[in-house]
Amino acid sequence: MKLITFTRRTARLAAALLALPLLAHAAYPEKIVTLVVPYPPGGATDTIARKLMEPLGKRLGQNVIVENRPGAGTAIGATLVAKAPADGYTLLISSNTTFTVNAAIKRQLPYDPQKGFESIGTIGSSPLVLLANPKVAASNLPELLALAKREPSGLNFGSFGNGTTAHLAGEMLKVMAGANLVHIAYKGSAPAMTDLIGGQIPLSFDTNVAAMPQMAAGKVKALAVTSKKRSPQMPTVPTIAEAGFPDYEMVPWIAIVAPRGLPEPVRAALGKALADTVKDPATRAELEKIGVEVAYEPGSTYDTRVARELPLLRAYVHKANIPLE
Repeated sequence: MKLITFTRRTARLAAALLALPLLAHAAYPEKIVTLVVPYPPGGATDTIARKLMEPLGKRLGQNVIVENRPGAGTAIGATLVAKAPADGYTLLISSNTTFTVNAAIKRQLPYDPQKGFESIGTIGSSPLVLLANPKVAASNLPELLALAKREPSGLNFGSFGNGTTAHLAGEMLKVMAGANLVHIAYKGSAPAMTDLIGGQIPLSFDTNVAAMPQMAAGKVKALAVTSKKRSPQMPTVPTIAEAGFPDYEMVPWIAIVAPRGLPEPVRAALGKALADTVKDPATRAELEKIGVEVAYEPGSTYDTRVARELPLLRAYVHKANIPLE
């Protein structure tokens, strides 16, 4: 009888011990959740993060704050998150600049986009726009290419950093069109936009999230978008493909990721909160208003997306003879 009693007690104790990991995360989140933006304030990713943080926080039952960690083509912020504890309190919001473009255009990265992260979910995409200062004597892409050919030193174009989607978009156009363009890297969208408006650079590639307010104010003009189809938010702006380059496409997609190794209850809580937030009609309308083409995908699609896109970009970089950094 004592042996049976001891066995039952042992079984109850074992069951309690096994439940401890679940109980430890049952109250998640118990403190503020930080959403790291690897760009300076004011850019497209920062704008999206700030549209999401309040509704996401409400669904989590805890405040979500945005922390800007710009630099090195998003590598500083991405590395910070990849090396953070996998407890759900430090997240990263970024585009495929971080997840595929950097890995395709740089020899080494301080983080691994495939092994270092697991996705909470993909929010959607934000096509890039080829923008010009209003004083540039071109109203469309063919006119711009002709203008660039007449400039002995070429035309400068800004991007929001080396190794970003905006950088690669310009390099793709340069190769496909034989365009006389010179890349100027900035530490984010906001400083590049400031110099474009001020006339320090004639051109830039930026997201439509960053471009639309400046276009509406007449401070910049849009020459073309980088998606295969015209953007619903800018239906009058033609695509680069329409201008005679049918294979051209560079569309940033935006995802929220965490350090790989999240406990399952934490991952589930974050995934549900993000899905409910992005699918909420009011939040969706806010995102679409600023230029995001909302198309939510669960975190489970991230690995497949990265595995598919990364070798394609690497092959393009090699074919185009874009020097690795």
